[in-house]
Amino acid sequence: MSESGTGSGARASRPRERLLARCALLAAVAAVVALFVPFGSGGLLIVVSGLLGLVLCASGTWWFLAHRGPVRFLGALLAAGAPVGLLVLYIQGGLWPTALLSLGLWLVALLCARAALPRPRRHRPAAPAARPLRPVLLMNPKSGGGKVERFGLVERAEALGARVVLLGPPDGGGQADVEALARQAVADGADLLGVAGGDGTQALVAAVAAEHDLPFLVISAGTRNHFAMDLGLDRTDPARCLDALTDGEELRVDLGEVAGRPFVNTVSFGVYADVVQRPEYRDAKAGTALNAMPELLAGGEGGGRLDAEADGTTLRAQQALLVSNNPYVSPDPLGGGRRPRLDRGELGVIGVRVEGAAQAADLAVRGSQSAGLNVLTARRVEVTAEGDTLPVAVDGEALTLETPVLCTLRPRALRVLVPRDRPGTTPPPAPLNWSRIVVLAFGPRGENHARAQQRAAERLSGGAVG
Repeated sequence: MSESGTGSGARASRPRERLLARCALLAAVAAVVALFVPFGSGGLLIVVSGLLGLVLCASGTWWFLAHRGPVRFLGALLAAGAPVGLLVLYIQGGLWPTALLSLGLWLVALLCARAALPRPRRHRPAAPAARPLRPVLLMNPKSGGGKVERFGLVERAEALGARVVLLGPPDGGGQADVEALARQAVADGADLLGVAGGDGTQALVAAVAAEHDLPFLVISAGTRNHFAMDLGLDRTDPARCLDALTDGEELRVDLGEVAGRPFVNTVSFGVYADVVQRPEYRDAKAGTALNAMPELLAGGEGGGRLDAEADGTTLRAQQALLVSNNPYVSPDPLGGGRRPRLDRGELGVIGVRVEGAAQAADLAVRGSQSAGLNVLTARRVEVTAEGDTLPVAVDGEALTLETPVLCTLRPRALRVLVPRDRPGTTPPPAPLNWSRIVVLAFGPRGENHARAQQRAAERLSGGAVG
């Protein structure tokens, strides 16, 4: 499937957008009216108690993460009890029909508003690619729980003319030197490098491919495959990625660097990086994180605060910092966020600083508008902390780097070969802005205005991939 979009006609979509915007406003007004008209002051009680329940739940979650012993137990009770208490209040007070009706109307308003906003057109032109003659693919048999064997990737690749190098532990223990194997493949005449493995392994081989200006093939045989997802590849069947060897096209994407080491997704500092450094993390991720949180969030041993300079913007005393190869569409890349583009030439930066239950509640209520969350973009990020070294997680791999740690980006340095027929990605919607909904519903008509709305959506979201 080609990813270069043609864009829909602005004139044809305009009546639909206007209708959806008006439906969104009507549903939002109805949600407010439903709270106050039929049952008098019950609506005010629903609003106040709902906000209070959200604050108590966020505060309880903070106490659960940041403390041990009785305080942690109390936090767990509060986090779980707040929503239960709200439900009991609404049922006992006979307010649940009003609350349910208002919530349903508000969901309709949000759905209509999202649908009314014009999506950015697909904007990732792919160039035709010649079939590689001497492709070399490095495969990690243990990656993704054994996906290489489960999907028959070795046999399928060799049938398509590729040479496969299986990664395994060398005599000295530890994972084989992936970068050295990639360089040897280039020296032996490879005209394409590819990897079936995790994102950390992908990054190492991608750097060698970029250095020699060779096409790079991503095979989604890792656990999460974030890079493959943002390239629009099939994560459910990694064998489909091999179709690029016979019917592929080429994309130019950015490649991140942290202290001279490549990364394709993210570099994490602070709480998450400290947790993944611990030897017990791989066998007990949740338990390790829970045990480490109190010291890390309090800034104790191993949890020193971070300072960062992002293109002249200073972020002080951050508990956690995430730098990504191009910005995510929402400040939650670990929870399923996506990068709409991989060729903007900008790093995404997300900093978190929460000092107590009050700020945790503020973050829960205000989201990205909270003072505890900083979301920005930059071309250069320098991270410093107390001490000469800093724990860092690079594409999920635990490292220790000397401070200051410098993150940069090599724009469009990587040639990625992808199958012509692939799932692709859906262009993300523009950020929800109710003033734009009002303009769409009652503003000036005409094709020029619709095109202006389309351009505004593309600017706000930074474009999209197909």
